[in-house]
Amino acid sequence: MLRVNVTVSSISAERFWDIRKPIPPIQINTNINVVGMEKKQDNSLDVPFVLSIVYNPSIAQMNLKGTAYVIGDKEEVDKILKDYEQKKPPAQIIIQSISNVVFIESVLISRSLNIPPPIPLPQIPEAGAKPTNTKPEGRDYSR
Repeated sequence: MLRVNVTVSSISAERFWDIRKPIPPIQINTNINVVGMEKKQDNSLDVPFVLSIVYNPSIAQMNLKGTAYVIGDKEEVDKILKDYEQKKPPAQIIIQSISNVVFIESVLISRSLNIPPPIPLPQIPEAGAKPTNTKPEGRDYSR
């Protein structure tokens, strides 16, 4: 079983948009890059990463750098390293663990800068909107 611990070592964030102007409709691009993978003597991996968040129009930008420390069975660790060396995408658990940490951090930073968070917020339907029927057509087995 793999265990992944993620640490953030560098945070850079800047707001470009005047605080007195309303923020226009925006598009937010996020990009997580795994920039390397190094095996340690204790059969663990160091996986450095960079998260870049770019707002369009350019109201702000954020960059977070850090390392994911992967610990697990020798066979699992060796397979992850071999896949990385063969240019395959990193294991899903590594990317998911990195995403969980850096997106929470980026939401806190966006709150400090008073900019929209880089994750989509849940949509609340309008009061007059009809609820969509989620039941499939056909027989009703609910009775």
